[in-house]
Amino acid sequence: MSNEVNIKDLIKLNDFDENDVERISFRKFKPSLDIVDPDPTWPSTYAIFASRIITALGPPSSSNGAGPGTGHLASVSHVGSTSVPGLPAKAIIDIDVVVPDINDESAYVSALESQGFQFMLREPKWYGHRFFTADKPMFANVHVWGPACPAAERHRIFKEWLIENVDDRDLYARTKKECSEASKLGGESIQEYNDRKEGVIEGILHRAFKRLGYVE
Repeated sequence: MSNEVNIKDLIKLNDFDENDVERISFRKFKPSLDIVDPDPTWPSTYAIFASRIITALGPPSSSNGAGPGTGHLASVSHVGSTSVPGLPAKAIIDIDVVVPDINDESAYVSALESQGFQFMLREPKWYGHRFFTADKPMFANVHVWGPACPAAERHRIFKEWLIENVDDRDLYARTKKECSEASKLGGESIQEYNDRKEGVIEGILHRAFKRLGYVE
C-alpha cells in the first residue's frame, strides 16, 4: 500500500473532530459554495501552486534535484474534486503536501508563507493536520500531513475511484450540487457543507475499499 498506511487506520472514518482545532488566522476572502462546471484550466492552476510549494520546500524527496529546502517535501498532489476530470466542483484547488516531520513547523510554515500561503490552523489530534490557503490565481486549500497519513491516502483512493467509476462520479456530482444549494439556503459554512456530503463520501469510500480488499 502507498506510504505503508495501516489498513485499520485507513478504513476508520469519522475521525475528524472540529473541537481539535487551533486557529492561527482567518480567511481574508470567503470562497463561494457554488458548484461550477469542470474547468480545463484547473490542472494547470494546480501546477502553479505546486511550483510555489516546491520553490518553498525544495524538490520532493523522490526527486534527484537539489536546491534550497531540499528534504522538507516528501510529495505534493492534486486532490479533491478539481483533480477529477469532468467533475463539477467548488472553484477551489485542493492540494495534499506530505512533509517528513509534521511537528517540525520551522521546516515548512515560514517557507510556505513566503510563497503566499496563509497558515490557517493546526489539528494536532487529526494526524497533525496543518491547513493553509491561498487566493491567487484562484482559491486553494493546502493540507499538510506527515508520512503514512490515512487521510492523505483516502484522498488518493477517493480521487482514483471517481476517475474510474462513472456512476459514483455522477452520484457525487449530484450530491455536491444538492448540498451546496441547501447550505447556501441555510447560510451555512463550508464545514457544514462538507458535513452534508459525509454520508455519500463514506459510501463511495466503502465501495473503493471493498474493491481493494480492505473491507468485506
